[in-house]
Amino acid sequence: MKKITKLNKNFFKGILPLLLLLSFIFNPLKVSAEVAETEINGELINASSEFLRDLDFETWQLVAYKSPLFADKLILRVIGYPGNLRIDHPTELRVESGRKKWLLDDKTLINEELANDGRQAAAEFDLDQLIRNLDKNRPLRLSLSGVFSELPVPPFVVKEWRSLN
Repeated sequence: MKKITKLNKNFFKGILPLLLLLSFIFNPLKVSAEVAETEINGELINASSEFLRDLDFETWQLVAYKSPLFADKLILRVIGYPGNLRIDHPTELRVESGRKKWLLDDKTLINEELANDGRQAAAEFDLDQLIRNLDKNRPLRLSLSGVFSELPVPPFVVKEWRSLN
């Protein structure tokens, strides 16, 4: 009788981790950003908002939205922690994906709210051309001269940006 009891205990100890593993394989956790209404420039606008870390472990918020200020073009707002940096304008945002490279135009000074913000911890870029050139949700690497050297953007965020277009 003891051998059967030991066998049952060991069987249940081994089966529980296996069941958990199988549940994660067949029903994985969803990792995605979400489009939600966000207040931008005093208006509620559908936007993609995600916090990402650069290679120096600094956190940045990336907000993509269609801007009424720019004829409904897709705009990417890069926001850093105020007080730690100042972003000089105009500056181009460099985007790389594999062998492809883009330079996104700085639109920050056209937005009066950001242009008059004394913290100067945010910048806006024209994301429209980049998204129109992408045919797949590929990972991107962003770099902003004097601010961060490389900020990886995962494919699920790119997918969300493309859904806004």
